[in-house]
Amino acid sequence: MQAGLAVREPKMLEGWEAEGLYAQIDRATASRPDYWFIDGPPYANGDIHIGHAVNKVLKDMIVKAARLDGFHAPFTPGWDCHGLPIELQVEKKFGKVGEKLNAAEFRAECRKYAQEQIARQCVDFKRLGVLADWDKPYLTMQPKFEAEQLRVLSRIVDNGHVTRGFKPVHWCLDCGSSLAEAEVEYQDKQSFAIDVGFTAHEPAKVAALFGASGGVGGDRPIKFLIWTTTPWTIPANKATSVNADLDYVLVEMGSFGRVIVAEGLLEACAKRYGIEAPVVLGKTRGASLDRLTYSHPFDAISGVDSGAKLILLGDHVSLDAGTGLVHTAPAHGVDDYNVSKAYGIAVESPLLGTGVYAAGTPVVGGLYVRKVDEAVIGALRDVGALIHDTRFQHSYPHCWRHKTPLIFRATAQWFVSMDGNGLREQALAAIGKTEWIPGWGEDRIRGMVGERPDWCISRQRTWGVPMAVLVNKHTLTLHPQTAALLKRVADAVEANGLEAWFGSTVADWLPTTEVDDYEKCPDTLDVWFDSGSVHQCSFVSVHPDKLDADGLAPQADMYLEGSDQHRGWFQSSLLTSVAMRGRAPYKAVLTHGFTVDEKGNKMSKSLGNVVAPQTVTKTLGADVLRLWVAASDYSGEIAISDNLLKRIADAYRRIRNTVRYLLSNLHGFDPALHAVTPDALLSMDRWALSELARVQDGIKAAYGAKQFHQVYQQLHNYCAVDLGSLYLDVLKDRLYTLPEASHARRSAQTVLLHIAEAMVRWIAPILSFTADEIWKLLPGDRSQTVFIQTWYPVPVAASNPIAPTDWTVLLATREAVKKELETLRAAGTIGSALDADVAIYADGATHDALAKVGDELRFWLLTSGASTQPLLRKPAAASEARLDDSQTVWIAASATAAEKCGRCWHRRADVGTHATHPALCGRCIDNIDGSGEARQHV
Repeated sequence: MQAGLAVREPKMLEGWEAEGLYAQIDRATASRPDYWFIDGPPYANGDIHIGHAVNKVLKDMIVKAARLDGFHAPFTPGWDCHGLPIELQVEKKFGKVGEKLNAAEFRAECRKYAQEQIARQCVDFKRLGVLADWDKPYLTMQPKFEAEQLRVLSRIVDNGHVTRGFKPVHWCLDCGSSLAEAEVEYQDKQSFAIDVGFTAHEPAKVAALFGASGGVGGDRPIKFLIWTTTPWTIPANKATSVNADLDYVLVEMGSFGRVIVAEGLLEACAKRYGIEAPVVLGKTRGASLDRLTYSHPFDAISGVDSGAKLILLGDHVSLDAGTGLVHTAPAHGVDDYNVSKAYGIAVESPLLGTGVYAAGTPVVGGLYVRKVDEAVIGALRDVGALIHDTRFQHSYPHCWRHKTPLIFRATAQWFVSMDGNGLREQALAAIGKTEWIPGWGEDRIRGMVGERPDWCISRQRTWGVPMAVLVNKHTLTLHPQTAALLKRVADAVEANGLEAWFGSTVADWLPTTEVDDYEKCPDTLDVWFDSGSVHQCSFVSVHPDKLDADGLAPQADMYLEGSDQHRGWFQSSLLTSVAMRGRAPYKAVLTHGFTVDEKGNKMSKSLGNVVAPQTVTKTLGADVLRLWVAASDYSGEIAISDNLLKRIADAYRRIRNTVRYLLSNLHGFDPALHAVTPDALLSMDRWALSELARVQDGIKAAYGAKQFHQVYQQLHNYCAVDLGSLYLDVLKDRLYTLPEASHARRSAQTVLLHIAEAMVRWIAPILSFTADEIWKLLPGDRSQTVFIQTWYPVPVAASNPIAPTDWTVLLATREAVKKELETLRAAGTIGSALDADVAIYADGATHDALAKVGDELRFWLLTSGASTQPLLRKPAAASEARLDDSQTVWIAASATAAEKCGRCWHRRADVGTHATHPALCGRCIDNIDGSGEARQHV
């Protein structure tokens, strides 16, 4: 084995591709039970970053580990290809649709751009050692995929989950489109916070409800006070909401006159308005305010009566902030929409999709929404409706692409209804049947699904799968045969691409008697519907032979993505699958954290802490990067830096050098001729095999639990401690000094081969390049790749002359002797352990355990002389050493006066007594010229 991973790995990759390694693996494992891992598709735009590397390497390790478990585990990579980011890239070159390209030409350029990005990313993913079906990926822009996505929609429509509504959605003014929940991120934003008074109709009647008759104010005005951080929505006010169960007070609020606020917020309101002694005139429950009316403050400016606005009862009203009365604009808030709908209030807004208010709108007509707050505040002040205004810092939804504030805006959209046909309840039940790794993932997604609004699945985009439905012009409802029509469109798209729909007319789909009553929906489907349909569409695209009799795909064994996908891909996949077939698309879901630097900071070019995977593979090699991924506990943030990678590189060298030692000592070993059966092995070799089996059980369990950092820890500990500091260290004398074909040496080589056979399998999912190299260097038939191997069946002897409890004593004694020798070395009495003689004094089971190895104890302790003596012979100078709570030995160690053998370096009394070999000990002379020494235990 050679160093220089960064140089050798690309050559190995070329070999893998030339020999069609993935195809070999797939063919060789095809008869095994299937393990279905679904690759969450990265977006086809830009080069991969370190987060992509973590994600794809984890996936690769899971699939390779599944093959160790005896599964046929295909790995079909995928890409998400539709949507705004690609549109924006094409617009940079060609302008918007209609400027240089028509819609069909624009979509063709989007498709071309996506394909170029996929090719770039594919090269980098391959370089990571990810073995996948790169020649046959699934792409959300493949006609087969797009067609099957429409069939998924057809099933969901047929199951009664799709509705049309004019309701508020997150709207990005820069995108010019609605956004899904997963496309929204929250950032701090400074807004105006204003308190506004809406003047009540019939003030005497209102006062009476509070028990405040004419004696305390008569017909003087009364204002319902609201508080809002969105002044731009005031023009769309249709109502004000109160909580039926809260207490409200009519208050004389200084210069502001008579106002109504929640009793629980009176003190905070008065303080905010600078009123030291507000006078409570009366109190009533919120329920008594139901359907009272007031005037919109802008009516005084326009001179037009916009109609009486109602007081509504809503459970969403609380005492968390504000006044306890909530300004209600059903076009700009989900709660507002829901409560208004219950009262039959129309959803109307003067705000257009461009972000500009319709001409003629009082105060704000013709103005852009982001520039109207001050105009609204000024107008409210002019008409005496403004009670208070200030700047306010708060968390606010932003577009994840543009990083700009969103607005809630009511538009005509298509929704997957969460409650109309029981989808929410079914989805929550499916969550409970899924394994979540780590376990907190279940609570996270359960909370999100339990509270989420209906899923808006329509988008106002050009590059995407069409919302291929026909809508009645008069009733705005779907054609009664929509499910069947979607299947017809799907067949056409599969045969002729998206233009089969975009280039068609209503007459292509309906009889002439219906043509005039229907129109095509111009929208595209949300890209989260694209990726959320992968559980079905990828199988149709790549594995159609795995579909059942109903054309449905098998349930995936595992989904894996970053922790943000509980609100993204995990959720969209869950909803599409439950909506179409009543179950989750996955049996288990694994979540990993995000990458940060060693100080916990996010990766940022401005901070200069970005670690590019391309740089790591060029300098340290992909296997070092893969080992870093495995060594990291993915359940939290995953730290990376040059310093951390250097430490991982050191750990990699420890593992590699351990295997190099194994290989070097297997030179000339033919298992068919030289292997020793388990029950004929030396005692220490039998013990080493039992330890190998124990470690493999631990590593196998860690792989099964997807705890790769535990795999790394056990692997590294085995190399550094069990092998490097113990077994291989003791074994050197036997390997280097005994005759080549001696039983004791063959026994050692047999175990070294078993260790190598097991280890190469352990590391194959993680250190794939290194494992492939090791596999080809091992003795025996290696025509079948390491990546199809299952767990190595470690042979264990039926018995061992030295019992497990004896090995416990031997191990503890060895550590105690090492400490005693270190004291002599520090004093300058000896140089190495072979300069010493050791006598160990003990009684009972401890003495018997040590005595079992006889004269071979010196090989176990790595000293030139060692003996076991009864405790009664203990000299006064012996040092006490406690092995455990019940066992104690005494150690007498001293420098030996014997000469050093020039071959084995042991100091023995017979060195120099043999005329033919004056520099050698008698043991070495027998190993050279005689029959060779016999070993039983060590």
